[in-house]
Amino acid sequence: MTKKQRILVVEDDPGSLLLATVVLEGDGYAVDGTGSAEEARDVIAKRRPALILMDIGLPGMDGLDFTRELKSSARTASIPIVALTGLNMPLYERSARAAGCEGFIVKPVSPAVLTAEVRAFLSHRKR
Repeated sequence: MTKKQRILVVEDDPGSLLLATVVLEGDGYAVDGTGSAEEARDVIAKRRPALILMDIGLPGMDGLDFTRELKSSARTASIPIVALTGLNMPLYERSARAAGCEGFIVKPVSPAVLTAEVRAFLSHRKR
């Protein structure tokens, strides 16, 4: 039996977090969900995720600042981060990529699109 790839979903909206968790677990991933950068920092210290789905509009430290923090640390810089946000404007995508996000997914997102994007991103990273 192969070990499930772990995905960390950092999302402050409980409904969006639940949807992403159910969809990704249904597709065979192990999922950790947190509602803030501070909670996510604790999870990352215990279990290194294969991928982070990062909401931009988080309480406290926002997702862009948290992405910059993760990318500036040698311990976490190689973890791929994909923005998962309802902010659907080119400016936000440019800002997310400038902060260090390797991908950008706009909410609301269908389960099929979410799983396809995650699968494609993780398979691309393996090469």
